[in-house]
Amino acid sequence: MNFKLNRFMQAAVMATLSVTALTACLSSSDDDEQGTAMFSLGVSDAPVDEAARVLVCFSSVQLVGNDMEPQRFDVGGDNGAVDANDLCLDDSGNPIPNTKGVDLLTLQGAAAEDLVVGAEVAAGSYGQLRLDIADGSEIELTDGTIHDLRVPSNQLRLDGVTLSANQTFNYTLEFDLRRAVVAPPGLPHYLLKPRGLRLVDNAEVGHIEGQVAETLLMDNECAVAPEDIETPVAAVYLYSGHDVAFESMGDNSDDDNGPYASAAVFYDGAANYEFTIGYIESGNYTVAVTCDTQDDPEEETELDFFHSENIEIEAGVTLDIIVGDNG
Repeated sequence: MNFKLNRFMQAAVMATLSVTALTACLSSSDDDEQGTAMFSLGVSDAPVDEAARVLVCFSSVQLVGNDMEPQRFDVGGDNGAVDANDLCLDDSGNPIPNTKGVDLLTLQGAAAEDLVVGAEVAAGSYGQLRLDIADGSEIELTDGTIHDLRVPSNQLRLDGVTLSANQTFNYTLEFDLRRAVVAPPGLPHYLLKPRGLRLVDNAEVGHIEGQVAETLLMDNECAVAPEDIETPVAAVYLYSGHDVAFESMGDNSDDDNGPYASAAVFYDGAANYEFTIGYIESGNYTVAVTCDTQDDPEEETELDFFHSENIEIEAGVTLDIIVGDNG
């Protein structure tokens, strides 16, 4: 089943979670004692389409490994955990205690929402980062219908981080919701999977605030100037490395040759065709354009790319680009 979300989810994820500030500092004067690190975690998302709201309800965050019991930070608890809010509701419409609801669609570009701030933890290597998801998560489509959004086992498990003493680490866990959100056939709910989530070091990432040239879209028979500006006119895919050939560009279901990220392109109602991709690791990439806007992450989709060009992402820089502009 094809699933796409609307432009208000553009948070270049991307549904993108943002791990903002993993700060390592040595607190011991004795070489035999273990140093500590200050740990903060937030959320952000990458662009998707055809949803008005994607509410994820978080209850706790865990750092697992480092030869110790999991370091758990419950919403509303101590040691850096954030306060609860009243966005997550039970079946009776009452707020679920000790939960923080985050609408990922509000976290566009470099925006992020904290889950843990300034928690002191032991320095070392943590094999997993776990996010516990509570009841109340839901997705609202642009037609106004609301569906449960479920996470398998109510937990997102990701590769962890190494926190070295006397060093500062700033990470973002980016939700690429075009890949992470799926609609299981025959079921009334949607699933949020760890596919499409990426953990990046904020010191090594940049962002794209882009446009696609209208002439390029018209020359390749993409729909332009739609009456409904929430309807995507094209899609942009980002692949690691320069000069990636069209035949080597996989879709969102391809774990081997799939894109680093993808984004829908929307008409702004005036003259521009815009897209945003955030939290991209610095390096060389190939950006490609297709009129195909449906790409189900659960099914193989044949994408017809008609244009590509090389770009370079620099750390700390937002790249303003007009793809297909020969001027």
